[in-house]
Amino acid sequence: MTPRTTPGAHASAPAADRRRTFPPTPEATGPATTWWGRAWVDALEALSLDPARLARGRAYADAGHVDTITVTPGRVVAYVRGSRARPYRADIRLRTLADEDWDDFLDAAAEDPAHLEALLAKTMPQALLDPLSRLAGTPLLPATAGDLLPTCTCPDAGRPCKHAAALCYQLARLLDEDPFVVFLLRGRDEREILDALSRRNAAHTATATRAPAPAPALPAREALARRPLGVLPDTLPLPPHPGTPPSYPHTRDAPDPLTLDHLATDAALRAHALLTTGTDPIAGLTPWQDAVRIAAAQPGSGLTAATRQLYTSLTRALGRTPTDLAKAVAAWRQGGPTALSVLDDFWDPPAGPFDRARSTLLAVGHPDLRPWHNHLTADRFQLRYGRDGLWYGYESDGADDWWPAGTAGGDPVAVLARLMAP
Repeated sequence: MTPRTTPGAHASAPAADRRRTFPPTPEATGPATTWWGRAWVDALEALSLDPARLARGRAYADAGHVDTITVTPGRVVAYVRGSRARPYRADIRLRTLADEDWDDFLDAAAEDPAHLEALLAKTMPQALLDPLSRLAGTPLLPATAGDLLPTCTCPDAGRPCKHAAALCYQLARLLDEDPFVVFLLRGRDEREILDALSRRNAAHTATATRAPAPAPALPAREALARRPLGVLPDTLPLPPHPGTPPSYPHTRDAPDPLTLDHLATDAALRAHALLTTGTDPIAGLTPWQDAVRIAAAQPGSGLTAATRQLYTSLTRALGRTPTDLAKAVAAWRQGGPTALSVLDDFWDPPAGPFDRARSTLLAVGHPDLRPWHNHLTADRFQLRYGRDGLWYGYESDGADDWWPAGTAGGDPVAVLARLMAP
């Protein structure tokens, strides 16, 4: 629904009493990081018809061109420095909600005590801003072109111009730090919101703790009488692929979002395998094998910043080094736990395939490979014979530091050829 607007200030307190001022940020702070800060940016960009002006405004905000920001109910004002020496005054107006709209919104929000708990922790419950939630009947973010009215003292007639757009982007960063700013923009300050939710939660609690009405009496013979069981519903169809976890916001005193994403993704994969095959794919793994499996599931072959963080946490917990883990990941990608065992398992294979492999390699023109336990080595290339009867390729930069390379196979000639191919 379209929120009803209240002309002038809210009746409970004049706008001047609820003024909030935020100092400028001289250095670039990057884009909004919380989901509610990004939701503000998404709403802004959805209402704008000029992506080029938005891009220039975002660059102004990143460069620290937005001075002190003043927020009052329904209005945000700041001076924004442009190409001229004298800054321009950007002004953004947002429709405030009428008292009856606030009552509807607060009544619905107070039904879940977790909303008040989250707001006290300076986080925004997703149900309060998500346009798809049942609270969307009283939208807090701008939803139509008439909701958000930008003006500026510059000569540009764009709506918004780059100065007003810069103020909008900087406002998203303020929302990152304090989500109550969006409530103030719609007409209520932090104290009013918390007091209203506290009163409503107390009323809900008092109602919920009342003694329930006694159940009607039922004769024991009737209660214990045998009744035919109902028909169980059909089993739900299995999804073809594991689900994708949501994006976890970074909140104070909460686990790292990347770690949560890894755990949720891994749990989804295990649950899907258990449902489709009836077995847990990692039930028999050691802690080290499980750590290697988790690291090997990450895309790419290099160590990105996010992957380095994962490697550090895994190796610290197991007393290993990131290099140990990187080498183990390369082995795991050759063939899972069996290939990982080849990395450190030195054993003496019985006469037969191992001895014939050396003669075969000589016959097809490969240099004489020196045998040592289950290894055949020539210069910087090496073949390792696994207990599963497969050959695993390794290569070295000359420092006797061998790394798994290529793919495993039953034919040593083919494995070595793939390994030595340019």
